[in-house]
This record gives sequence, structure tokens and C-alpha cells, in this order.
Amino acid sequence: MHHLDHFSDQIEGLRRVGHQLWTRGWSLGTSSNYSVVVERDPLRLIITASGKDKGHLGPHDFVMVDEDGKSVVEGQSKSSAETMLHCLAARQGAGAVLHTHSVWGTLLSNHFAAVGGIRISGFEMLKGLEGITTHESSCWIPIFENTQDIPALARQVETYLQSEGREPCWAYLIRKHGMYTWGRDLAEATRHIEVIEFLLECLGRTTRLV
Repeated sequence: MHHLDHFSDQIEGLRRVGHQLWTRGWSLGTSSNYSVVVERDPLRLIITASGKDKGHLGPHDFVMVDEDGKSVVEGQSKSSAETMLHCLAARQGAGAVLHTHSVWGTLLSNHFAAVGGIRISGFEMLKGLEGITTHESSCWIPIFENTQDIPALARQVETYLQSEGREPCWAYLIRKHGMYTWGRDLAEATRHIEVIEFLLECLGRTTRLV
């Protein structure tokens, strides 16, 4: 039996990040969910419970789930239906996953949906993404259609992430919904979301959306 009390440091890290992302306006109105991997074999994640105010998360607003997104602690709160998207990223090697709903991500995911993604090139801030060492680079953020059928969405994302010859991927957008970002640990995932949100705002402010 797992007890979340054993993972107070990881929970406190998620609480701090939640407050930071809420303050930035990227996780308003109980939207968003965040997770960290606490075990690899078997895979175990701690993830925010469904419907919680991300700016004021308490120590009991978290759930432990297995690789299929199922609760592993009796009597826990319910996690989001989107938990399996976190599990998918964790199975691909992510150590932390952050799902947010920013204004720019929402608007741009709709504006660029027809081309299937967003290309961002030439900005110094690209160097904040793991593996990029020069501003003379670009990142591609794929966009997936929004759906309430999360298993179907997870299959689409998994197919993309496992496709041969695809570009490096630090995040993806769901049209008119939000963004999933990840990293080897919570610090890297947080850095990636800050960098990508900065880049999305730069792009958004120079794009005619209407």
C-alpha cells in the first residue's frame, strides 16, 4: 500500500508549481493538471485530483495512479479523465508533466489547427528547451483536435510520439483546449512551459488572429 505522506516533497513541488502557473494565468478556474513520476517499476505517478483550484492546492489534493491511470490508494479523490495523457508521457520517459490552459496557447491552437502544428524559429529563448543550443533552431508544436474521447486522443498522441523521423517534441497543443509539456523532472518541465509560453506569446502578438 502506498501512502502519499511518503511523497511530501514531490507534492510540495507540485503545489508550488501550481501556484506559479495559476499566478501567470495559465491554470485558471480549476483547469489544468500536473504530475510527477515517483516510481518507474512499476510506474507510479502522483497527479492533481480533479476539480481543484490550482492556485491553492492542499496536501490532500493529489492522487497516486498506475501506468493505466488507475488509483492505487483506497479512498483517494478522483483524478482527471486526462490522467492517461500523463501516463503516456511518463511511459515515453517524462519525469513530470504539466497541462495548462493559457490564452495564447488556446488562441494559437485554433489559428494554426489547419496546418497541424506551430513552427517557432529564430528566438534566443528556444535555447531553454532541452537539446537546443542555438537560436538558429526551430521547434514544432503539434496540434491535436479536442475531444472528450481521451483514450482516442491518447492513441493519436502515442502514434505521433512513436512515429519514425518526427522532430523533437517538447509539448503539444489540443485545439481550443490547452497544452501538455513535460521534462525529465519537475524543474525541467517548468522551464519548458515558461519558455514555450514566452514563445507562443511572441508569436501570438505578431500573428493576425482575425
